[in-house]
Amino acid sequence: MKLEMICTGEEVLAGQIVDTNAAWFANTMMEHGIECQRRVTVGDRLEDLVSVFEERSHHADIILVNGGLGPTSDDLSTEAMAITKGEVLVENSVWRERLEDWFTRNGRVMAASNLKQALLPASALMIDNPVGTACGFAVKHNRAWFFFTPGVPFEFKQMVVEQFIPFVRQHFDITGDVALRKYLTLGQGESALADELEKIELPAGMTLGYRSSMPHIEIKLFARGKMAIAQLDKVEAQIRFLLGNALVADEKKSLAEEIHSLLVGTGLTLSVAESCTGGMIASQLIDFPGSSSYLDHGLVTYSNESKVKVLGVKPETLDDHGAVSIATVEEMAKGVRTILDSDYALATSGIAGPGGGSEEKPVGTVAIALATKGGVYSQMIKLPRRSRDLVRCISTAVAFDMLRRELLGEAVIVDYGSIGRFKK
Repeated sequence: MKLEMICTGEEVLAGQIVDTNAAWFANTMMEHGIECQRRVTVGDRLEDLVSVFEERSHHADIILVNGGLGPTSDDLSTEAMAITKGEVLVENSVWRERLEDWFTRNGRVMAASNLKQALLPASALMIDNPVGTACGFAVKHNRAWFFFTPGVPFEFKQMVVEQFIPFVRQHFDITGDVALRKYLTLGQGESALADELEKIELPAGMTLGYRSSMPHIEIKLFARGKMAIAQLDKVEAQIRFLLGNALVADEKKSLAEEIHSLLVGTGLTLSVAESCTGGMIASQLIDFPGSSSYLDHGLVTYSNESKVKVLGVKPETLDDHGAVSIATVEEMAKGVRTILDSDYALATSGIAGPGGGSEEKPVGTVAIALATKGGVYSQMIKLPRRSRDLVRCISTAVAFDMLRRELLGEAVIVDYGSIGRFKK
């Protein structure tokens, strides 16, 4: 089965918005053992839409079309498909009733333009959209099934999970044995990781893929067929050996997700004091429901005065060592942990740039500390020639990894490869 995706919208084509739907879709389908083999982006022009629908209909088995189902004049996907098929648009009475009911329940008057959303090509099968006013539809043309979805992300994602994937399984034989394993890495570039993993002789039916989502690189090990699947454990052992400290999580999208999974439901608690990361550590944890069970508080102590008055950092420590120092960040971590007697505390202080650095402490210098009830671990890392955002992101990830290693009983301070470290 050959799966493709057509993304529509002038704002997507022009780069005015980032097409997160496409990345999410390809990743979701891969997790279900289905690879997306081609993606095309086309603007809101009727002739271009008709052309790409016709052209791809001869090559793909199923094509998901995302966007262009709204009520305005630049929403042209439905009309373009009708022209491609040589069919008229027919009002779908079921969806018109759904539209009228939706507006009535929400106390709103339905604009005449919304009736456009009930028009479908004559041969189309209506696909329910339980959370929006634009229904989807499926239609067969030449070799391909076209499956149309709205562009609104939360509507699109729900329809993919609830309607599209079952539709694919109903119409195509995708019962072949497939397996996917994912490994999250930190501190190594994609090319460096590839150089290491190319040493592995992969069995037939097994492939490696890489996805950059800074500060992480995700490695995907994909196996097709029973013989390849049977060798996954052996290949994984080689991957773990070659990656060493760069491997920081399995089947997780971020270290924040890994920390959440290690802390939630354990009764252990965490406090955070942040300077250069500016709340990023706490924010990433709060993304996950249930984080209130372990996250006591997150303080952004940006000024020296706040470090002294809120966290209890000694003025002489700041005078003697500066805000960006091992001594200061250790006192920050101890201070924030003591406030509620948390089990763990993380603290960061650094120079994210683009200015503020010196010869002794250049831009990209970041001090990080982890305080526990038994003591404090600390390090000062070097992140030269990184953007301000990337310095903050990498620093957050290293802080998380220090905590992760402590929770797993591993060495807290390690070398990552591309992340430098000052000697104490």
